[in-house]
Amino acid sequence: MSASPASAPTPAARAAVPRPARSGRDGLSAVLAAGQRPARPGALAVSMTFGWRAMLKIKHVPEQLFDVTAFPIMMTLMFTYLFGGALAGSTTEYLQFLLPGIMVMSVVMTTMYTGVSVNTDIEKGVFDRFRTLPIWRPAPMVGYLLGDAFRYTMASVVILAVGLVLGFRPAGGVFGVLAGIALLVAFSFAFSWLWTMFGLLLRTEKSVMGVSMMVLFPLTFLSNILVEPRTMPGWLQAFVDVNPVTHLVAAVRGLMQGEWIGHEISWTLISGAVLIGVFGTLTMRLYNRK
Repeated sequence: MSASPASAPTPAARAAVPRPARSGRDGLSAVLAAGQRPARPGALAVSMTFGWRAMLKIKHVPEQLFDVTAFPIMMTLMFTYLFGGALAGSTTEYLQFLLPGIMVMSVVMTTMYTGVSVNTDIEKGVFDRFRTLPIWRPAPMVGYLLGDAFRYTMASVVILAVGLVLGFRPAGGVFGVLAGIALLVAFSFAFSWLWTMFGLLLRTEKSVMGVSMMVLFPLTFLSNILVEPRTMPGWLQAFVDVNPVTHLVAAVRGLMQGEWIGHEISWTLISGAVLIGVFGTLTMRLYNRK
């Protein structure tokens, strides 16, 4: 007796049969394509995010504020009482001349830690992760500098508070002081691009600090921070006159004393723009190629 032919499966039976699973790539693509892709963050938003990251690092490692608190206080007290009587005959009189210069010296010397932080993150591999993100490429660098701008402002406020206690009285009032600090922070932001370049170029943070000190010491001490340039030899005055720190000190000192020295302010702003244009470009070339 012959076997009866198999009956065709019903629609319900066909639905109950499990279908072969999709491949992992197809399933992932279906999930990722299910919703609308979020908009790419803008340059300002990303830079502010990295700036906030720099602020959080200060929160978790408060020792980073040592160089913008204890160091400026030490510098102000030391130079005021060490040179005040010898150079001006009175510490209070010398303080009126010295304090804007010490403020510039302390903040400008603090900028080198930007390069140290960049070099440390490179050694830890953090920048390798940043480079994989679909963000504006300069954002991590700009974020570093935005976070450091807070540190520059804090150093300026600390020095100003110490100076007011010691007897510093700015003739320019509140507006002159704020304008001087704003100009100093803006120049320091531009000057920090030099150290970001060194942070990418050099191998260790000790190398970054060593090169930074070799550049900072001539720029700060061979200027009008401590004494008037007219008391220096002629060959040294030639260097002091073209030193951007000299123009910055003269501009900040003038603003705090109520004098708007237009050519000094202009030279300071031009110097800052040149620093960003030259060293900002070199920094991004190294960052993209490293």
